[in-house]
Amino acid sequence: MSVTILIIALLVLIILWAISVQRRMVRLEELCRNAMSQIGVQQNSRWDALKALAELTKSYSEHEYKALTDIIAQRKNIGPASTPEQVKEQEKMMSNAMAVVNAVSEQYPDLKANTMYIKTMDSVNEYENQVRMSRMVYNDAVTRYNQPLRQLPNSLIVPMFGFKEKEYLETPAEKTDMPSMRL
Repeated sequence: MSVTILIIALLVLIILWAISVQRRMVRLEELCRNAMSQIGVQQNSRWDALKALAELTKSYSEHEYKALTDIIAQRKNIGPASTPEQVKEQEKMMSNAMAVVNAVSEQYPDLKANTMYIKTMDSVNEYENQVRMSRMVYNDAVTRYNQPLRQLPNSLIVPMFGFKEKEYLETPAEKTDMPSMRL
């Protein structure tokens, strides 16, 4: 009789532990989804600022305006279910669009001196910093999520609940290159 009670108590403890692990993994996964969603919110703000820059370039160069609007039309929203690869694609598109804006501003000094252009570029830079911070928050959330997924004894039962390791957002190589300080 006491062996039966001991086995039942042990099973109850294992079940409670499994429930606890599953609940923790759900909470951590939601933090990752929220962090990815925040990246999307910040990227949308950057895209909106880029639309304003496109409108400013319209009066200077119809060709570049068309190129910018074509890039903007290709954008996709980043949401909780998005992948790091989708974020990377959007970042690349944003970089291409900013290259067009910079080329136009170099060709037309009047545009570069325009106060609306300056304010809009400042907001683009501010949104870029916010995206950078959101990326760091996402990577921190992924670290907190992946750790219990890989640690014993959790790693024995977590796959049964369908949780899989998440990828980190990587910084594009062009953003890690240090600019030359030589004159």
